[in-house]
Amino acid sequence: MKERPVTRATLGRLPQYLQLLRKLRDENVQNISATAIAGRLSLGEVQVRKDLCAVSGAGRPRIGYEISGLIESLEKILRYDKCTSAVLVGAGKLGRALLEYDEFEEYGVKIIAAFDCNEHILKKGGSTEILPLNNFESFCKTNNVQIGIITVGAGSAQEVCDLMIKNGISAIWNFAPCKLNISENVILKQEKLALSLAHLNNQLLRI
Repeated sequence: MKERPVTRATLGRLPQYLQLLRKLRDENVQNISATAIAGRLSLGEVQVRKDLCAVSGAGRPRIGYEISGLIESLEKILRYDKCTSAVLVGAGKLGRALLEYDEFEEYGVKIIAAFDCNEHILKKGGSTEILPLNNFESFCKTNNVQIGIITVGAGSAQEVCDLMIKNGISAIWNFAPCKLNISENVILKQEKLALSLAHLNNQLLRI
């Protein structure tokens, strides 16, 4: 059976649902309606119904959702059962900011290491190591890395991208302000920070 598509907006709300449902399970509550969830989280009831339908289908009339089953569905979508391993190349200011962000694991992704050519910022030990780039190939082979995050400058981004693909990485999150050439079997998400800020500024000017 084909999985239901989950939008970015819906994905962003799933941890809220999961936190509430886990609390209710601990209180021995077995079922809950979309109306009750919406009320507790101050969300629209229609939105809650759409979100949960995308994850596990509709609730049962007059009964609602079985909390244990809904928790299982949410954990599966968020990959709580097994985090996908990611690595980051480019441990400058932006790269380190991403390393310090502690919510990626709520969405099933764990950055397990970073790499850089600058020996002065390398860091061994601690929660996430910053390793020399020449260790990249052996690290990926050992750790089954599936996602690569590029936070280097535009001039080095394609080279880093090629290195990632060469070492079995099949999904890339690129922060470098340039277009990358990739093969058809590689997933690319281009993050344009300046464009996001420009969009926010455009909305502000319309107020």
